[in-house]
Amino acid sequence: MSTVTPSGTQSPATATASSRADSRPLAAPQPRPRLDWRLRFGALSLIWGFSFLLIKVGTESFAPFQVTLGRLVFGTAVLAAAMAVKRERLPRGKRVWAHLTVAAFLLNALPFSLFAYAELTIPSTLAGICNATSPLWGMILSLVALSEDRPTRVRFAGLGLGFVGVLTVLGAWQGFHGLDATGTALALLASLSYPIGWIYVRRTLAGTGYSHLSMTGAQLLLATVQLALVTPVFTTLPTHFSLVPLLAVAALGALGTGLAVLVQYGLVAEVGPTTAQMVTYFIPVIATAAGVAILGESLRWTTPVGAVIVIAGAALTQVRRSPGSTAPRARLTGRLRKNV
Repeated sequence: MSTVTPSGTQSPATATASSRADSRPLAAPQPRPRLDWRLRFGALSLIWGFSFLLIKVGTESFAPFQVTLGRLVFGTAVLAAAMAVKRERLPRGKRVWAHLTVAAFLLNALPFSLFAYAELTIPSTLAGICNATSPLWGMILSLVALSEDRPTRVRFAGLGLGFVGVLTVLGAWQGFHGLDATGTALALLASLSYPIGWIYVRRTLAGTGYSHLSMTGAQLLLATVQLALVTPVFTTLPTHFSLVPLLAVAALGALGTGLAVLVQYGLVAEVGPTTAQMVTYFIPVIATAAGVAILGESLRWTTPVGAVIVIAGAALTQVRRSPGSTAPRARLTGRLRKNV
């Protein structure tokens, strides 16, 4: 459920931004954050894990497009405030803004809307698990679009394992009994949209020279404009505004889209993208726990078992051999590449 920065040079898992912190001069150390990174990591996991619950609550009173528009408005407001405090300016240039428009659609407007529509008919627990398939889609797409991203046997095994997990969650051997096919397809399409967007920004916006905050602020602004144009066409203004759904949408935007992005960038800069992207594997666990405990959603045994398999497979797809290593043992173990 993340907003991925267009200025990254790598394509990490869902909700994870890239960073060029490893190339910054050692002579200019960053100020030490007041809050330990582990606490911020946990907070980010909770925020994004609860996002699916907030979407579900928001759609109880508002149309999906309205939930997405509200989410983007509040998220953009948070980033605008952060830019004002840090005196950041929006990027310039028609080419940059044209590519950001596409990125805003693929990484924000489209997946946010698809998840909102999906949760009209599927539980938030299933939506959270579908979100965890983004690394699986990302690996498939990277084989075609990113020739430098060579797969390994371990990563192929992770891909196969991940999709076995998806079939387990869906109860394929039972004929997908009791499952809304349309809602599930929309959630899976939303998770597919993220890696498509990551690859697009990697090819078009890497190395622009603008800060993560500036680029993401512009990206969210453009996504907000896109939804502001679409929403009045397909929805009507609500006759009344229920407090709880309204607060859910506000929290979804301000916390899950605005504050979470700022926390995410701090984590990437401090501990590197490899560690920061591990937040992806906690999101479905928290989403499932929140949906069951708070919303009272039913949980079949296939859901947690399949979720564990999906997470394990997604984790394996992120394992890469060490740079410069050609030894058979290195290929088999697939040691994580260091990015710090």
